[in-house]
Amino acid sequence: MMSEDKQELRKSAIGLLKGMPDDEKDQISEQLYQQVYASDAWQAAKVVGLTVSQGMEWDTWPLIHQAWNSGKIVCVPKCDPKTKRMTFYQLDHFDQLERVYFNLLEPKPTETMSVSKEDMNALVVPGLLFDKRGYRIGFGGGFYDRFLQDFNQPTLSILSSKQLVDHLPAESFDIPVRQLLTENGSIVTGVR
Repeated sequence: MMSEDKQELRKSAIGLLKGMPDDEKDQISEQLYQQVYASDAWQAAKVVGLTVSQGMEWDTWPLIHQAWNSGKIVCVPKCDPKTKRMTFYQLDHFDQLERVYFNLLEPKPTETMSVSKEDMNALVVPGLLFDKRGYRIGFGGGFYDRFLQDFNQPTLSILSSKQLVDHLPAESFDIPVRQLLTENGSIVTGVR
């Protein structure tokens, strides 16, 4: 039953993001970037984990550029669909990316170096819907929940306040994000 609820919520969140006018999305994006750059987690991080966004997701490419410009090491995930696990690799330029299943952009392991989660200082976690406790609904693979189980550094997510709901169904394996950054400000969830 819970997974059906999540599927419906996921579908409505994708519709919300796809239906947002470009000018509104651009305006919110700028506010989200400023929230990220001002956050303590971002400022303190020397090694930051980010996804390579595409489609209707919030654009992380400017965050990657900003991280490089401020001397941070950027690492991005490669997903193993069989094990549902992610390994992060250091990304020094966009030529180190390749298109893989579902048309995702991921690092080429032969041209990049893996980065252990212990070496990462902050992680920007993607998602479609969030609640104020930091629980999220992502794209349904469970990759981030598995990765976050023993990740002890700051986690943050960027989202429009339209993606924020009062309560999401959470299961025992769901790991909440510590800080939610919206165009209206930051919400610290009080996790860990």
